[in-house]
Amino acid sequence: MKIGPFAIVPTRRGQLMNVADYRAGARRRLPRPVWAYVENGADDGRTTEANARAWRGWEMRQRVLAGVRGVDTATSVAGDELGLPILLAPIGLAGAVRGVGDLGAAEAAARHSTRAILSTGSTHSIEEVGRAATPGGWFQLYPWGDRDLTGSLIDRARAAGFGTLVVTVDVPIVGNRLGERRYGMNSEPWLSPDVAVRYACRTGWMLDAARHRRFGLANLSEPGRRGGIAESVRRHAVAMRPDLSWDDLAWMRDRWDGPVVVKGVLDADDAVRAVDTGVDGVIVSNHGGRQLAGTLPTGRALVDIVDRVGRDVDVLVDGGIRSGSDIVAALALGARAVLIGRPWLYGLAVGGAEGVSGVLDVLDAEMRRTAHLMGVSALRDLTRDHLVRVESEVGELVW
Repeated sequence: MKIGPFAIVPTRRGQLMNVADYRAGARRRLPRPVWAYVENGADDGRTTEANARAWRGWEMRQRVLAGVRGVDTATSVAGDELGLPILLAPIGLAGAVRGVGDLGAAEAAARHSTRAILSTGSTHSIEEVGRAATPGGWFQLYPWGDRDLTGSLIDRARAAGFGTLVVTVDVPIVGNRLGERRYGMNSEPWLSPDVAVRYACRTGWMLDAARHRRFGLANLSEPGRRGGIAESVRRHAVAMRPDLSWDDLAWMRDRWDGPVVVKGVLDADDAVRAVDTGVDGVIVSNHGGRQLAGTLPTGRALVDIVDRVGRDVDVLVDGGIRSGSDIVAALALGARAVLIGRPWLYGLAVGGAEGVSGVLDVLDAEMRRTAHLMGVSALRDLTRDHLVRVESEVGELVW
């Protein structure tokens, strides 16, 4: 059917057309405790909200008659050639969202010629994912316990075929994640009658959970054992290192014989210090707003860090990225690539590996469309000249 020159394309209610649609689908499927784990930030959530708001502080310069036939999305990060400048951020307990967990993420990433970064806190072991994922994958290390435990995780990742080590440095202690504490999705889960009902009313999730039983920290459990979260933590007496220092990072850099990327940097001086330690990349991140409430949103921290170390190492960024235009803004500000966390969990909840791939399809299409309308034929050509800072009606800069 047509009205004037425009065709009306019929749409199906419930169609997954953007990340917000996947988020809505995930919220309908997941029990309240698991949803709290996925979605909550530290304290009042202000940093999580600020992350998303920061990307809206930039407007795109639209250019016409640019002769763009298509948009090249390829990039390279820490020596890895990627088809998309989007990596799947490391997320612990992904199997609690859907049993296929980290294996589904790895499968979806491979389809798009990119990487899923395996978390130390994964519900699939380093060896399981190493066998299934593209060789030379990325492993995220929490420097848990003493150096013996940390060293064993490094050695296992190398033996399993991982090529790049991502060291998370912004969790010397765990932030005040109120949603997890209220509903038991932390290191000491509890099950009140009210919480039990919240699980039972999500039958699709319950059936998947019963089938896969992926709740424990697989990299900290005995081989063949599928314990719960609290059991895994107690068994290995695991705790974050409150006294983690630059000397520890240097030790990890020396122990790993491939590229090392440090994740969780927000201050440019810290970025310089990390580069001096010999890392190959820096991820500008505030842990999705789950650590320090009120800290800088990553869209603001990115600029100073790129200016200080962007010529020396690859700079990546995560936090609040929910659309292709957000990604274009991040690349124009100097990021080599972005990481997405909650968006791929939304896809995982909705449809397993297919759902994660669907989220990447959406972001890829949005990113290409945005760049095309800006007259840009290759994402690597984006610069700050392609952006305009948003100003309010009274002339103040909006972040």
